[in-house]
Amino acid sequence: MRYLLKSANITSLQRKIAYKFNNEKLIKNALTHRSAGATNNERLEFLGDSILSIVIADSLYHNFPNASEGELSRLRSYLVKGETLAVISRELKLGDYLLLGQGELKSGGFRRDSILADCFEAMIAAIYLDSNFEQVKKIILNIYETRIKDNNIFNHLKDFKTMLQEYLQSNKLDLPKYELLSIGGEQHNQQFEVLCEVPSMNIKTEGKGTTRRKAEKIAAEKMLQQLLK
Repeated sequence: MRYLLKSANITSLQRKIAYKFNNEKLIKNALTHRSAGATNNERLEFLGDSILSIVIADSLYHNFPNASEGELSRLRSYLVKGETLAVISRELKLGDYLLLGQGELKSGGFRRDSILADCFEAMIAAIYLDSNFEQVKKIILNIYETRIKDNNIFNHLKDFKTMLQEYLQSNKLDLPKYELLSIGGEQHNQQFEVLCEVPSMNIKTEGKGTTRRKAEKIAAEKMLQQLLK
């Protein structure tokens, strides 16, 4: 197993999130995947998901008074979706602190988006249980500050496939074609590889993801970057 029992590790993480736990058992549970034992972060993940959603919803409501209900919903979805939480987890290096079972450790579970996202939600719940709602709200907003204040935040209301299609249509170019190149990995952790091509431009890009749709979005993003150079 990958052990998380050194107090120095806990201290390092607490500095990153600007919070010191009164009860270190809570953060240790938050960082323990179900593959490591019966005492794990699944229940904390459930609670953290709800806390994160209400804090982000409240922040968006007050920061964007002119946004519609639909826009606010899509912004919240973007900010609390698994991919975003995994990115935040990597920024905090949560994967370095995870306690995983032998199988998950060998398969690289500390790098997997779903595990990192669940860990972040569990950590939010641990902070809440160790303190109070106002304290965890302060920490969440501090972590999300640059994302919520991003001047281009509304660009995230559209996925890259939609943005690519609109760009090509506005420039009277052929629509993109997507082709599945390969499917690899274990059944529980498949990896899809997709090709995106704009025939009239003779440009091709590739994307990889845990679903075909994710792979297509990544390929579309790369295509947009090529076209906008």
